[in-house]
Amino acid sequence: MNTHTTIDPAEKLDSATLARTLGTVEPAIRGNPRARKRGLLLLGAALVLGGLGYGATQLMAAPTEETDDAYVGGDIVSITSRVDGTVVALHADNTQHVDRGQPLIELDPATEVAALQAAEAHLGEAVRAYRSQRATVDQAAAEIAQAKVDLGKAQADVSRRQSAYAQGAVSGEELSHAGDTVAATRASLTLATARKAQAQSAVEGTSVYDNPAVLAAIAAVRLAAINLAYTDLKAPMAGVVAQRTVQLGQRVAPGTPLMAVVPLDSLWIDANFRETQLADLRVGQPVAIKADIYGRAITFHGKVLGLGAGSGNAFALLPPQNASGNWIKIVQRVPVRIALDPAELRKTPLRIGLSVDVTVDTTNRSGAFVGASKAPAGGVQASVDGGPATEARIRDIIARNIGSVR
Repeated sequence: MNTHTTIDPAEKLDSATLARTLGTVEPAIRGNPRARKRGLLLLGAALVLGGLGYGATQLMAAPTEETDDAYVGGDIVSITSRVDGTVVALHADNTQHVDRGQPLIELDPATEVAALQAAEAHLGEAVRAYRSQRATVDQAAAEIAQAKVDLGKAQADVSRRQSAYAQGAVSGEELSHAGDTVAATRASLTLATARKAQAQSAVEGTSVYDNPAVLAAIAAVRLAAINLAYTDLKAPMAGVVAQRTVQLGQRVAPGTPLMAVVPLDSLWIDANFRETQLADLRVGQPVAIKADIYGRAITFHGKVLGLGAGSGNAFALLPPQNASGNWIKIVQRVPVRIALDPAELRKTPLRIGLSVDVTVDTTNRSGAFVGASKAPAGGVQASVDGGPATEARIRDIIARNIGSVR
């Protein structure tokens, strides 16, 4: 049993007292090295076991490539005007969600309405001109028929006078006048035939719906209707409004950016991997993503889509000039595009530009190398046209101006 001895400072420290104190402490000092040795042995064994466990875990774990130089990317659809006009209404603002086809901005339609009315009036004139040309053809046909009748009469009159002239009943002058009448009526027939050919050249082989002049007028009506439709700017896709720069009452020109729509259900990740990490990356490999905005509690899942066409330095405004001066090799980073799950984005939305940590599972390397992947085919938004109402309006104008001529 260890005995604790206290020395009174006021007591005189003689040789006997010192001997008793050292004799009491000496066994404890002699026991400490053995305890330290056992502790060091246990600590060393624990470190060895820990190292073996970590090594086994690394050997059994799936191979991965990681980077924290990754950010959320997405489309920024710019809303621009196709016609000039004055803004008379704003239906959406920054941070607001809009659906596809929802009105965003209205421009003053007065000028376009007047242009549409003028185009419709010109269409009516073109239809009436076609109608007049068809009537001219009929008129020329009637003139030909009349000229043929007159020519027949004149020729019969010449024959009678020739018989009478042979009998001395008429003079030669009268017979000559009858011959002149035949020549005149024959010339009238030729003229009427030429008029008919001229009139037919404008309408022959066409109807009112495919006559060139009418088609040009129809195209003008459609163009005016399209310009009128452009005064009502709608969302080309569902998303969140951002970067609204237009103000109420502002005069805008064609091509002026007015606002942007960001479709948050079709975002992706641009992960900048070091060039030394690209050897095992393949298209289709699964990816685990941690977003800083949600911390480690939420994991997004995606797939590798493809590799960028070059490093960031290659597309910089001032690319490095390695051929001049001293050169130091720097490991480059190449952007890798990663697709996100739309269902997860709808449940847990992200925003463009947010920082994320990316871990790519490179176990399966049977897919194509990222540099050989093909970009998915994109859709094209349908062009705005006059619509069924415009086509019905065109048919109505033609019907009211064509009359009984077809």
